[in-house]
Amino acid sequence: MVAEMKGKSKLCLQVEKDLQWLSQFGADTRKGVTRLLYSTEWYAAQEALKEKMTENQLTAYYDDVGNLYGRLEGIEQNQKTILVGSHVDTVVYGGKYDGAFGIIAGLIAVEHLRKTYGMPKRSIEVVSLCEEEGSRFPLTYWGSGHIVGLYSYENMSQEIKDRENITLKKAMEQYQFGKGHYKKPFRQDISHFIELHIEQGEQLEKKQLDIGIVSSIAGQKRFTVTVQGESNHAGTTPMTHRKDALAASCRFITSLLDMSKKYEEKLYMTVGKLDVSPNVPNVIPGKVSFSIDIRHGEDGVLDKVEHEIKVMLREIAINAGVTTEINRWMNEKPVQMDKNLSEISKNISEEKNISYMSMVSGAGHDSQVFGPKLPTCLLFVPSKNGISHSPKEYTSAEQLEKGIQVLIELLYKLAY
Repeated sequence: MVAEMKGKSKLCLQVEKDLQWLSQFGADTRKGVTRLLYSTEWYAAQEALKEKMTENQLTAYYDDVGNLYGRLEGIEQNQKTILVGSHVDTVVYGGKYDGAFGIIAGLIAVEHLRKTYGMPKRSIEVVSLCEEEGSRFPLTYWGSGHIVGLYSYENMSQEIKDRENITLKKAMEQYQFGKGHYKKPFRQDISHFIELHIEQGEQLEKKQLDIGIVSSIAGQKRFTVTVQGESNHAGTTPMTHRKDALAASCRFITSLLDMSKKYEEKLYMTVGKLDVSPNVPNVIPGKVSFSIDIRHGEDGVLDKVEHEIKVMLREIAINAGVTTEINRWMNEKPVQMDKNLSEISKNISEEKNISYMSMVSGAGHDSQVFGPKLPTCLLFVPSKNGISHSPKEYTSAEQLEKGIQVLIELLYKLAY
């Protein structure tokens, strides 16, 4: 049994200090954090974390897509590595806890273990995954996806562009990634993946619990819908003759959200991104594209909803005199977390008198990429008012500390 940590207020101060420190890389005009994949802010954050890893006596290194690792070498040879961490990228105008907390928590936990118990039997690596959010390019889990072999940047980077028409390849190469200067990202030497994260919901807060032990992560699909109408003069085109792409899109979005009600609260639907062209006051919108994000715990329901969306889109397009195209660019299945790691986490929480609950995660996480490939554990700490992806994102240092306590003990049991 790991000895109880003394000076918990010191740990609270440490996690607060480190999260504030990391949030300066990408600090934006709305008092949040914008740190997009392969941006200047992103690279500055990775370089700063690399330096911190070295200061903590970890061997720090990149792979060829920009995942950053800090390795504490184990004394037993020929053992697979325990990986702990989360993603360093953010959404636009995001908060300072999402993803970043998992990295900082991993660094604090490993530093505590090294100082208290010396070198582990099995190697531990803290990872700052290069991308998870899909905020810059139309992809997600770019970091973890390469580690488990879902992606191959050689085959993808030429095609993918951001909103400024910058290719993924060019963005990567700006910081010397994707050129073979670093080791290949695919790995087969990892035994477990542990991720500590804020909940991004309000179940824990409402129930006044300290830890969420995730049993599974809901599946999700994401689409881009393009509606093509006809631009024309706002003052001379009769209402009955218009092919208004925006009006048609609005009808569809309203119908889409109304449709979700029949699935009660188990289906989540979001239209979060909208692009209108030409986007000027006196011209009828000729082209609109928008995103759709749907999530549910059952794969069959997601397939059914996708079919219903396509039928609805066709019907509205015919009535509005426009054409439509729908492109599904994410199709993530629900993923189960490792039952043994969940049971160990429950036992640790009980031993430390830390309250907990088992729960399903409606948000996607890197854990769902690792989960089908190797034993994976995802732990949550509460989020104030359930707010995330916002500068208002907040979790108290005391709640963060309890998550780190469980993480320390879990890593101790696995590595020592």
